[in-house]
Amino acid sequence: MSKRFDGRVAIVTGSSRGIGLAIAERLVSEGAKVTLTARKPESLAEAVQGLGGAENALGIAGKADDEEHQAETIAKTVETFGRLDMLVNNAGINPAHGPLIDLDLGIARKTFEVNVLATVAWTQQAYRAWLKEHGGSVLNVSSVAGLRPAPGIGFYGATKAMLAHITKELALELGPDVRVNGIAPAVVKTKFATALYADKEDEIAAGYPLKRLGIPADISGAAAFLLSAEASWITGQILVLDGGVTLRGGV
Repeated sequence: MSKRFDGRVAIVTGSSRGIGLAIAERLVSEGAKVTLTARKPESLAEAVQGLGGAENALGIAGKADDEEHQAETIAKTVETFGRLDMLVNNAGINPAHGPLIDLDLGIARKTFEVNVLATVAWTQQAYRAWLKEHGGSVLNVSSVAGLRPAPGIGFYGATKAMLAHITKELALELGPDVRVNGIAPAVVKTKFATALYADKEDEIAAGYPLKRLGIPADISGAAAFLLSAEASWITGQILVLDGGVTLRGGV
């Protein structure tokens, strides 16, 4: 494994498991120091240990849409590791499933706060604290559900569509020193996505040209590339990681 992130520091939100943890693992394996965030301190502590302990990782518990948590995380990251080069906005929620017409508006507001506004807030705070002066890279985790109608998870998809648009807007605003890109995964085998494939994985996978669902490692490599200097002429792009399923109009 190359060490293209030697001396670099990242914050990965929502990273005690799943895609977020896989991205953190990939960055650490290539030399980075990483701060993890999640709501539960116990799962964070376990994830930090799995990354090699305090030498490689810092865990800070809190809610992704809490501005005090955001500020604390960024300040402690700079204090602990001396810098901040990369921000991965991975935290997201999808607490509603069903027709959009029946959506509970309180749940919709919370989903918007976490999936959209929190991403903007994390980016604002990281930019003001470090990236504005020193440069760096931001990666937002969107979804193929934001590319087209997604029955059953329509509002979640709408927030991810907005996140993709915000990614492009930020890329325009923050260049040339800060690059902003996104990734849009299809169904990846994580606890977060279990309801989308539980008890029907073979049936779902049959609709993918590559005949399988994604795993977190499928996402982490692409994420690391977009964060790295190898992608230094790429900004404002949303990379679809879907096993080919959107070629057939699926989600």
